Amino acid sequence: MQKTLFLILFALLSLSIFSQKSVDQQIESIKKEGVKLYKSEMASWYGTDIFIEQYQNKENIGGYLSYSEKDKNICIFYSNSNKPKVIGTIAFDDSFDITKANIDLTERAFNSTENQLYILRKKAQDIIYNDETSFFQHYENTKFNLIPLIEKEVSKVYLLTGPSISNVVVFGNDYLLTFNKQNELIDKKALHKNIIPIEFGEEGENIESTMHSHLPETGDLMTATDICTLMLYGKFTSWKKHLVVSENYLNIWNMADDSYHIMTMDAVNKIIEESDEE
Repeated sequence: MQKTLFLILFALLSLSIFSQKSVDQQIESIKKEGVKLYKSEMASWYGTDIFIEQYQNKENIGGYLSYSEKDKNICIFYSNSNKPKVIGTIAFDDSFDITKANIDLTERAFNSTENQLYILRKKAQDIIYNDETSFFQHYENTKFNLIPLIEKEVSKVYLLTGPSISNVVVFGNDYLLTFNKQNELIDKKALHKNIIPIEFGEEGENIESTMHSHLPETGDLMTATDICTLMLYGKFTSWKKHLVVSENYLNIWNMADDSYHIMTMDAVNKIIEESDEE
């Protein structure tokens, strides 16, 4: 009997350790994807500012793309023509210090990575434009930001909803389009079913913590788009932490060091109960 009890306890302990390891791996994967999105958006933000300031023929601008390559984060601008060419390349290191940016306004052809990203972006734009089911929701004072990513087995295009007004952070109304290696759409998913705008606060107001919640279909953990949004906009706020409450976890993002921690809701509820008893 004692041996049987020991085996049961050992099995439960092993399952707990395995589950925690699995969750940690998921968090690491989500955070890695979120950082990819953040780097792409940062390159686009600062690259646009630099390019628009230096490029004279504005009518020739057809669009832009951003991607990371080794230790560089690159934003390219392409021409407004049937066979577009690159008309500007702005490269940053991970500090995104604009004084260190490498600026090249030489006209050239797309390289293979840029050509693939261009195709993905155009595919995604066509899917959004031809949406007859209202799958993609559009809201006032917002705009879609498209972020294509090329991976080994599939390619992805994330759609983030960005604010077109100041002093607000927008979570939600984000989507993931997945394509096979032939650039055919194989899946589309709404990551959050709703839109969650959070204001910075009034001038002088010191808001240290904010939060939003996840429905079960969004998942227990933060999304890569949550992490991207926090890394992009958190630096402009007074926030120290952002919390995401889900069915099973309290997710905690620390602004100071971009660290991500979780607590089970069972543990959170126990702390609350013990606090109420004091």
